[in-house]
Order: sequence, then C-alpha cells, then structure tokens
Amino acid sequence: MAEITASLVMKLRGQTDAPMMDCKKALTEADGDFARAEEILRVRFGNKASKASTRVAAEGAVAAFIAKDGKSGSLIEVNSETDFCAKNDEFQKFVNQLAEVICDQAPQTVEELATKQVDGKTIEDIRTGLIGKIGENITPRRFANINAKGQLHSYIHGSKIGVILDLEGGNADLGKDIAMHIAAAKPKAIDRAGVDQALIDAERRVAIEKAKEAGKPDEMIDKIADGTVHKFLKEVTLLNQAFVKDDKVSVQDLLKQNNASLHSFTMFQVGEGIEKKQEDFAAEVAAASKV
Repeated sequence: MAEITASLVMKLRGQTDAPMMDCKKALTEADGDFARAEEILRVRFGNKASKASTRVAAEGAVAAFIAKDGKSGSLIEVNSETDFCAKNDEFQKFVNQLAEVICDQAPQTVEELATKQVDGKTIEDIRTGLIGKIGENITPRRFANINAKGQLHSYIHGSKIGVILDLEGGNADLGKDIAMHIAAAKPKAIDRAGVDQALIDAERRVAIEKAKEAGKPDEMIDKIADGTVHKFLKEVTLLNQAFVKDDKVSVQDLLKQNNASLHSFTMFQVGEGIEKKQEDFAAEVAAASKV
C-alpha cells in the first residue's frame, strides 16, 4: 500500500480543486498513482471544479450575522459566476454559514477562513464540494468581523447589498433605518475625517479645471473649488446626507433626535470593483463553427 502524504493530497487538490477528503480517497483508491487519482476525481466531479476555478465570479451574495448579545457580528461577500447560482438554496446556506463561522471563530483573512471547520469539514472542502455540485466558481471575496462599542444592526437588500453598523443608543428600528439608508445612499464615510484625502483633492482639481475652462476670473477659482468640495462632502458623508425616509432631516439630525451616535459602518455590494467578462456570442459561435 503506497503512502498517501499530505503534500500529495495538496498537490491533487491544487490540480483538480476537488475537496481534500475526496482527493485523499481517490489517491487511496489509486494506490498513490497520481494520474489515476486525477481520473477518478474527473469521473466523480465531471471535472467541474478545476474548470470552474478559472472563471470570473462577479455575481453572488452578501450575508450578515450578529451574535445574540449584539456585540459581535460579521458581514461577508461570496461571489459566483451567475445570479442563478447566487439564488441557489445551497449557495445561500453556504454564505450564511460563513457569516456565522467568521463571527464565532474570528479568522483574520479569507485564506484563514478556508481552514476553519464546520461539522468536521473545512470551509475549503465545503466550498469545493459545492463547486463540483453546482458547476460554478464560488469564491469568498471579503469579510468584516466587528466587535461593537454599542449594538450591531444590519440590513441586507436582496442579498446584493449588505450593511452592518455599530450604533450607540437608539433602538432596533433606528438601527435598521440607518442601515437601510446606507444601502440606498452609499456614503463613503461617516464624516469628512473618514473620506480619503485623495478623493477630496481630485474633486478640487476637477473643479479648478472646469472653472478655468469656463473662463472664471482667477480670484474666483479657489472659492468655486471650495464650494464644489463642500457639496461633494455633503453628498458622500453619512451624517450630512438627507435621510432617505424623510429628506427634511439629515442623518445627523435623526441620531440627535434619538440620543444616538454611530461608531462605524461597513457596506458590501456584490461584484463591486470586479471587471465582468463581456461575452461575444457571435464570435463564440463563429469560432465553434470552424472546429
């Protein structure tokens, strides 16, 4: 009986993207013959996992989990290739399972998350098994693990936009309303201090160039730029935004009315920043006809 080493199992998993336990079983069945083990896995999974792992995953879902005491919680984005997969019950279960694991086991990176276990299986084994079953690339992309100063509240919009926030004071309804506002208005930060200075500088430069092109007097240009930056900051900072359910009050006013303050918020939108592959079906059909 050939020795099945951990390095050989890892090599096979890297080649096929099949679950670790299945790789070990295949190597055992093949008496250590790597090529034969790879064939066994291809028969078992139809080579879905290895093919899927190279494809762009820009759809998916977000999920939040908050502990019963409201003091710890998590938000995660998991990507898939299609929205059809993202709506699959098993995919949704996996995403929600990851959110709970993050809160309970506190991994620091996506790579560390993959090593955490649920019912004796690693997250990586569960993931690759799901890939083999569904036939799409499934990738945990990012997550936030939050310990609250106040109480955590969350809002998920259609599984595509997720918000979790740390609110001091107020109540559950206020927390949900502000989380919903964030999902709708998409602020960049709570206040000016949280806005990247590079964004502010860019707004100023654009305003100056536009003023010059419009032929504004030199002595007016700085004032125009200041006004543009002020407007920009009002639009992108949460406290200065008009509340979506009552545009007569700002979010800051709403917090004051409820003797509450906001310590932090995190928002994930599925696929944000991922360049989706553009399919050229005409070219695909033409290429296929030449085979």
